[in-house]
Amino acid sequence: MQIRQESTQDYLEVERLIQQVFASEESSDKQEHLLVARLRCGESFIRELSLVAELDNKIIGHILFTRAKIIGDKSVVDTLVLAPLVVCSDFQKHGIGTKLINFGLKKAIDLGFSSVMVLGDPNYYSKFGFKSACEYGIKAPFEVEDKYFMAVELKSQALKDANGVLQYAKEFGI
Repeated sequence: MQIRQESTQDYLEVERLIQQVFASEESSDKQEHLLVARLRCGESFIRELSLVAELDNKIIGHILFTRAKIIGDKSVVDTLVLAPLVVCSDFQKHGIGTKLINFGLKKAIDLGFSSVMVLGDPNYYSKFGFKSACEYGIKAPFEVEDKYFMAVELKSQALKDANGVLQYAKEFGI
C-alpha cells in the first residue's frame, strides 16, 4: 500500500469511495462526497493535504485537511480541519486510517501548519494526540458534546491564544 497526494484523475473514484463508506453511517447526510467536491474548488483546499491510500492501483482510503480559522475576541488563529477520513469497508481495522492520519499530520507539519481540529470519536483520535478543543478554549460553531470536538497542536503552544469559535471553510455550510 502507498499513500500519495490525490490527483484530479482520482476524484471520481474517491467520491464513490466516500459514498460507499458513508452509506451505512446513521449520522451521515449522505452528502460527504459532494462536500469534498466543493472543498476541492474552494480557497481552503490544500492539494498537498488531500491524500489517498492505494493498493494494487485501487484507492482504498482518503483523508482531507482544509484551512480554517479560530475566531476569538482578540485573535484569529489559523488551523486545519480534518474531514473526512474514509477507508473502504473491506480494509477497515487494518491500520489504513492510522497511516493516513499520521502521514497527513506529518505533511501538515512539513507545510508549516501548527494545529488540526477534528469532529470524531475521542477513543480513536486521542491516540494521535487530539484532545477536547475546550481545553484550549475553542468552541464548535454548532451544538456538540465537548469530547467529540477535538484539537491537536502540531507545534508546541500553537493553540495557547486560540480562545474562540472554529470557523470552517464556507463550503461546509456551517
